[in-house]
Amino acid sequence: MVRPIWKGYITFGLVNIPVTLYSAEKKFDIQLKLIDSRDKAKIHYVRINEHTGEEVAWNNIAKGYEYEKNNYILLKEADIKAIAGKHSKTIDIANFIDKNSLNMMDFEKPYYLIPDQKGEKAYVILREVLKKTKKIGISKVVIHTREYLAAVIPYENALVLNLLRYHQELRRISEFDFPSNTAYKISKKEMEIAKQLVTSMTAKWKPEMYHDEYRKALEEYVTAKVQHKNKKIFKPTSRRTHAKNVINFVDLLKKSLEKNKKNKTNKKIKTVK
Repeated sequence: MVRPIWKGYITFGLVNIPVTLYSAEKKFDIQLKLIDSRDKAKIHYVRINEHTGEEVAWNNIAKGYEYEKNNYILLKEADIKAIAGKHSKTIDIANFIDKNSLNMMDFEKPYYLIPDQKGEKAYVILREVLKKTKKIGISKVVIHTREYLAAVIPYENALVLNLLRYHQELRRISEFDFPSNTAYKISKKEMEIAKQLVTSMTAKWKPEMYHDEYRKALEEYVTAKVQHKNKKIFKPTSRRTHAKNVINFVDLLKKSLEKNKKNKTNKKIKTVK
């Protein structure tokens, strides 16, 4: 079962909707353990007191705020909850904005908001009115020991809480040296071929078409190693290609376009068969 992350209320105006927060993500990472290569023993991390060199028991560990070098204020859980205030138990919608006001750089992590039985009607009303008005709710919420900016967004039959990045958490474009449009002389021919390639590769968004190929290859390699412990296994070939110093962009575009056309033709032939 998926464990709840947080319990509280969506609030806006005088409305309170009891909800439980669940992660919308499913992790499929392959967990590689750190082991001693000599005897394959697992590596353990221990909590060491920097002064005594001794291991510290969990019940003696506290959270501290370093207000100056090597000087700390100890904070108890009760203190942290008191500081969090009302946002520790509420997703307080401050205002509503047009759904297209946010861009992809703002979003950080999605969660599903599941309503308590008592709040289902209010939940449905909020979800449907957001759909019809094409709005999303901007709110604050405290999860664990951090206050997040978040968006309440209707998604099919659900309300999703998507954590947002504060504007100061995003690096400015001006911090990096991006090439400008005027830095290179781009011919009409280059643009036309590039447009043709993009058009030929355009498809409907189907998430189920895309898979974690690296994870699959790693699992297959590990399985083969386990099954053939005493035999040599060919190492997976690297798919990385090294670019040449001088790139004829038009030639590359033409070749890509031809390759894409061939792929589409082959797919049609297979479909007919």
